[in-house]
Amino acid sequence: MDEKLKEQLKFLRLTGLIENWDKYTKKAQQGNYSNVRFMKYIIEEEYNIKKENSRRLKLKRARIPEKLLIETFPFERQPKLNKKKILNIYDSMDYIYKKRNIIMVGNTGVGKTGLATSFLINAINQGYKGRFINFNDLVNVLYKSVADHSEEAVLKTFEAYDCLLIDELGYIEIEAIQVGLFFSLLQKRHKTKSTIITTNLGFAEWNTFLKNTQLTAALVDRLTEDSHVLNMKNCVSLRQKPAQF
Repeated sequence: MDEKLKEQLKFLRLTGLIENWDKYTKKAQQGNYSNVRFMKYIIEEEYNIKKENSRRLKLKRARIPEKLLIETFPFERQPKLNKKKILNIYDSMDYIYKKRNIIMVGNTGVGKTGLATSFLINAINQGYKGRFINFNDLVNVLYKSVADHSEEAVLKTFEAYDCLLIDELGYIEIEAIQVGLFFSLLQKRHKTKSTIITTNLGFAEWNTFLKNTQLTAALVDRLTEDSHVLNMKNCVSLRQKPAQF
């Protein structure tokens, strides 16, 4: 490949074509493709490369601490989970297509985060934008945005994710201003995006950290409307033995 052509391909951001030039020219020389078919082949190859690069970038930007997959979730150790229901939600992706929330309620160590992460990765692998964030980190980000008056920008950022996973909701008490911003965020995402929440507290206990009865009731009502609620309270801790993740 001459330098002029290489520069042109760089300008067009056809990096896959640059990297695979020798492979493509070798195929062309074999004479197994018509001109049209060969052009289609190159375009499809470039498309697949760009799509894969985009997926990897989205996965990186999601800031997932541990990339756990549904294939490795130890369902055999959680017989009280409705495996068929969970896999149906996962495979149908109705939580994305129908903008439905998923709320996983259960004790520490039962696999909520791992299961939730697999749903987030599933959405990202299908081309959607997603983000993983701990509840504590989220409310801190929202609180700090008040100081520099960037609340709207921060809310817009988190509102834009097709799938937002909020992990470990309820482990800390939060200030009234944080409660308000958190409620605003979930209100903006209501029926427009999918939010996945993991928590060790039942809905009746949410007021213990939100400290606002009316807002808690409104929040629970919004979150659970046409949502998937997975009760994992009766599940055993996977930390008793080495997990399969």
